[in-house]
Amino acid sequence: NQWANVMRWEMRTRPFLRTSEFLWQEGHTAHETSDGALDDAKTMMHEYASLCEDMLAMPVVKGVKSPSERFAGAEETFTIEALMQNGWALQSGTSHFLGQSFGKAFDVTFQDAEGKQQDVWGTSWGVSTRLLGALIMTHSDDAGLVLPPKVAPVQVVIVPIAAKKNDEEAKAALAKSLDDLTAGLKAKGLRVKVDDRDYVRNGAKYFEWERKGVPLRIELGPRDVANGVCVFKYRGGKEEKESINLEEAASAAVAGLDDFQSHLLETAKERLADGIALGATYDEMKEALIDDEAGAYPGMGLYLVPWKCDAENEDKIKEECKATIRCYPLDVNEAGMAEGKKCFYSGEDATHMALFGRAF
Repeated sequence: NQWANVMRWEMRTRPFLRTSEFLWQEGHTAHETSDGALDDAKTMMHEYASLCEDMLAMPVVKGVKSPSERFAGAEETFTIEALMQNGWALQSGTSHFLGQSFGKAFDVTFQDAEGKQQDVWGTSWGVSTRLLGALIMTHSDDAGLVLPPKVAPVQVVIVPIAAKKNDEEAKAALAKSLDDLTAGLKAKGLRVKVDDRDYVRNGAKYFEWERKGVPLRIELGPRDVANGVCVFKYRGGKEEKESINLEEAASAAVAGLDDFQSHLLETAKERLADGIALGATYDEMKEALIDDEAGAYPGMGLYLVPWKCDAENEDKIKEECKATIRCYPLDVNEAGMAEGKKCFYSGEDATHMALFGRAF
């Protein structure tokens, strides 16, 4: 298991999503049995899904790739697919069950209980800095970044509002309240920044930290100190400012950031659920996606349809409307949802429920 830099030729790059050089995490395991390797590949898919949902507040669809989209040489590729705000999918992590092919190719063997040399069963799995692009496109808005509190480098920024020039008593009271507030927040384990730059207007500070996606801004001025309060403004979820008792500010910030993290996840879950069309015909999907551009798309972006696994037809659809099979979602296929249905493209008996869509 390692983090590594990768260099590759890319004709058309996209920041974070597809670049000539990127950082990725990759892991490889070798197993005695097929079942052991397959279980490990599935486990890593679930681990990556948990990372996206629990840390990045980004829900994903867990599934397996079609044979055409499978990693070369693998027997099965498991994937997590996220939906961006423009209706396009983004492959956000993969885990491969390699069978014994790579063990044979690289002569990786083990000695079994009977002392015989056997080829290993292998897996490989990875995510990359593409997740940063996924994070940006999942949550951000026209005002700038929106960062989930769990991964925000700065979770709370405090903007002190200066006292009048000659009011030494107010200055001292503000300084003490600022120190106490900062210490209280840090004692709760929060990552805090105090923006006390005296050469930048308060409005410009607000705009800067909003643009950088800091989840919570706290304003503290002489009048607030006199009233024993501070002012909370979250990056999203709550439009209005809140007046919070200074003695309760640290606890309120922890609870509020937890709520904000949950809000981002629930909003993204609703977008994902609303963005998957069920029961669409091929012509309906084609009409919606054929002229779809990455910049803006006002409708559903993913289509869950009955499908007969067929590489030739898969290629035809890609040529006709640029849609690809993102995955065969595990939940609906394990539930037998495709049984008794006809393929939406060929009209033959369906073998899977497939998730089609445009993708980055």
